[in-house]
Amino acid sequence: MLSAIDAATRSVCLEAYIYASGSLGVRFRDALVRARRRQVRVQVLIDALGSFGLPADFWKPLIQAGGEVRWFNPLSLNRLGFRNHRKLLVCDGTIAFVGGFNIAPEYEGDGVNCGWCDLGLKLEGPLVGELARSFDEMFARAGFQHKRFARLLKSTAKKTLSVPQEQLLLSGPGRGTSPIKRSLKRDLDQAKSVQIMVAYFLPSWQLRRHLIGVVRRGGRVQLLLGAKSDVAVSRLAAQSLYLRLLKCGIEIYEYQPQILHAKLFIIDEAVYVGSANLDPRSLNINYELVVRFAHPQITDQARNVFHAALRHSHQIGTEQWSQEHSLWRRFKQHWAYFLLVRIDPYLAQRQWRSLPD
Repeated sequence: MLSAIDAATRSVCLEAYIYASGSLGVRFRDALVRARRRQVRVQVLIDALGSFGLPADFWKPLIQAGGEVRWFNPLSLNRLGFRNHRKLLVCDGTIAFVGGFNIAPEYEGDGVNCGWCDLGLKLEGPLVGELARSFDEMFARAGFQHKRFARLLKSTAKKTLSVPQEQLLLSGPGRGTSPIKRSLKRDLDQAKSVQIMVAYFLPSWQLRRHLIGVVRRGGRVQLLLGAKSDVAVSRLAAQSLYLRLLKCGIEIYEYQPQILHAKLFIIDEAVYVGSANLDPRSLNINYELVVRFAHPQITDQARNVFHAALRHSHQIGTEQWSQEHSLWRRFKQHWAYFLLVRIDPYLAQRQWRSLPD
């Protein structure tokens, strides 16, 4: 990513949920300043809540050099729940990077010995133009102003943009079904092999039914989740589903060395990579970006990534899981599930309806 910024000659667009002021953040900022001094147009969009800890004057060198910086959805209690969780870098409209990684110290490392385990992808080709246009739309939406009548219509943030063998799936708050969720259901409907590596796992009952359906048709479903998490309540909520999924024949593994933050879905020959987790926030509330591929070469690479992570994981057994978890722990898991599946979406829906004009 840094090399692509240094090689840019026309434009650099950077979008992140978390941007921290550590050494990595400074390196990226300095690269952006260098680009601007070459007369490259530089635009940065960071989420106001995700990057809350960033000093107010951090971007001063870039702004003084002529760069543009916007904070997505400036903090306000009546709209706090709607976040831009996308991660994207587009350089010159020809090269793009998508994935789960933010710009923060914990993302430095190999994901085994140090640093979080995450996944990103470098893209070239016709889909990059669509990614650039999606950045422009988000950059214009940064102030998070919504007309009351427009909120009654299908959300313009939810769309599918297609080129041969590739789709860009965009999702956000508001009316309409998430294209990410719709595409996953369509692929799962006839799937025989499913491999999911994801940080926060809390799929809707419909998606769980589709996953169970794969096993009942004689297929195989492997879930690779985190043994460690930066969001303890999310891990507890996911664990509330373990036993019923295990009893249905779904395999569950937990990644051991570091915090798992990757988002990778492999469904037969289809591969999904992007910012979205498999939970209510990613599928219904946050602004998210996922790329779906149908390239055999990419599918092979994705399976290699999955199996490499699987070697550092521990498989969860049904009997062992039942015996090791006390009544108190199960109680906490069910309350965590209720909080993230019922309370959080309910509060977000109320905020959406009451947004000021």
